[in-house]
Amino acid sequence: MHPLLSSRSRLALYLVAWLPLAGMLAALLTLAGGLSLAEAVSLSVPLSAVYAFVCGSSWYLCRVLPFRPSGVARVVGTFAAAAAIGGFLWVLLLGTLASLLDLVPAFAGLPDRLSRASGVVLLMGTLLYLLVAAFNWALLAQEAAGERERRELVVAAQARAAELKALRDQLDPHFLFNALNSISALTVSDPEKAREMCALLAEFLRKTLGLSDRASIPLEEELSLVRSYLAVEQIRFGERLRVELAVDEDARECGVPPLLLQPLVENAVKHGVSRRVAGGTVRLTARRREALLEIAVENPAGEAQPSPGPGIGLGNVRRRLSTVYGEAASVTVRRPEGLFRVELLLPAGADAA
Repeated sequence: MHPLLSSRSRLALYLVAWLPLAGMLAALLTLAGGLSLAEAVSLSVPLSAVYAFVCGSSWYLCRVLPFRPSGVARVVGTFAAAAAIGGFLWVLLLGTLASLLDLVPAFAGLPDRLSRASGVVLLMGTLLYLLVAAFNWALLAQEAAGERERRELVVAAQARAAELKALRDQLDPHFLFNALNSISALTVSDPEKAREMCALLAEFLRKTLGLSDRASIPLEEELSLVRSYLAVEQIRFGERLRVELAVDEDARECGVPPLLLQPLVENAVKHGVSRRVAGGTVRLTARRREALLEIAVENPAGEAQPSPGPGIGLGNVRRRLSTVYGEAASVTVRRPEGLFRVELLLPAGADAA
């Protein structure tokens, strides 16, 4: 549907815009044709109202023949012909209206007086058609650009969602592989602990159900997942694994991507506990700094941290934060004496739903 016909207010605005053009035509008829002001106005106002729709129809031609550099000659030729036809139609309408008014005694002889201005009127009608066509081209070009932008945004959003899903899907098999290895080892050395570990693993997996459909969860819920994971590892390492959590109250409801911290805590256990005879302490802190959420995971530094192998860990966290927040989030690795510390800085945003 023509955009002018889809809205009454838009159509009214378009017709009002033709009033100055009707005034120009009246002035032209008065100066070039010697018509009185009453005669000129009686011709120009109804004629402009009708011709507004004639020129408006160029929108359909603009849709069929969009302006492209490769087809300039064809487009120019087509619109030149259409403008000429529009100009002749403009003159024909003017002559028809003048003949009708000639029936009124006050306008007797109007067609004869009008003939002196026919050439100028033809030129004006042609130029008006081209002017409206150019305006329609601009509207269609803007509409096409907006549609392209919308398509690009949809494609980008779909790609972003696919990337996030791929990154998130990496976590489950990775964690399960490590957990099942631990359970397998315990079935020989301590079957009772193996059963307990199976129950804790089932509890962890229960909490992860439905996370794939959520873009964000409260930090408190993420910490619950971390506690469940550490409970599984506590069975394996016993007193060698010590945990400290220090989370500010105003940070607990901040939204974070699901399972964001689990790979960091897993790396901390792997490098800061499993490779040390005395074990170590995994410390997790979180606080809100105005519009930012700061999270840190710290553990004793191992001999080779992080592992150069094909693990997920930091790379996964970096990619997820970059995909979700862009440059608004960062991952920083620090190595204070005897420690390995990963700091996450991300927008606190609104509380997670």
